[in-house]
Amino acid sequence: MEKFKTIISTALPLPINDIDTDQIIPARYLKVTTKDGFGKFLFRDWRYDKKDQPITDFVLNRPEYDGKILVAGKNFGCGSSREHAAWAISDYGIKAVVSSFFADIFKENALNNGLLPVQVSESFLEEIFKISASSKPAVLKIDLENQEISLEDTSLSENFEINGYKKECMINGYDDIDYLLSLKKEIEDYENNLSITY
Repeated sequence: MEKFKTIISTALPLPINDIDTDQIIPARYLKVTTKDGFGKFLFRDWRYDKKDQPITDFVLNRPEYDGKILVAGKNFGCGSSREHAAWAISDYGIKAVVSSFFADIFKENALNNGLLPVQVSESFLEEIFKISASSKPAVLKIDLENQEISLEDTSLSENFEINGYKKECMINGYDDIDYLLSLKKEIEDYENNLSITY
């Protein structure tokens, strides 16, 4: 996985509550088990009409919204437990999702795939949407090391929670196996110093 420390990006506003995994990646595209290639199907039924033509006012089809931070309404990633939802978001190029609440399974799937879920207060979320609806897109800065998200050109910022183990993995670009391998010397030292008695 890529290392994640700090990102500054245009926010991609999607002010809809209860976005479920079938809206993120429709079930008819779940025919393969590799992670690559799902980005083109992200929000497929919202991005394209029945004739496969782009819906011009959908946020991902608007050229001014070319960022890497998706900002969605409350209860993002609800519904089924499909990991493909996190795969599709990551494969599209999005590095973080901001919401006031995430479904637990989606949150775990995201963290396991290098996608950072940032949970903020409802008031902070509304401020992002308010600015995004004005003359220019909102710009966000996410500082993972300090667990802080801030709204650029304003004084607004918040801290967010993240599991310490997952934070270390994301900062170093580790998956679970990489993390274990990073401890190889410590494990070997422990084994070499372990006295076994029978």
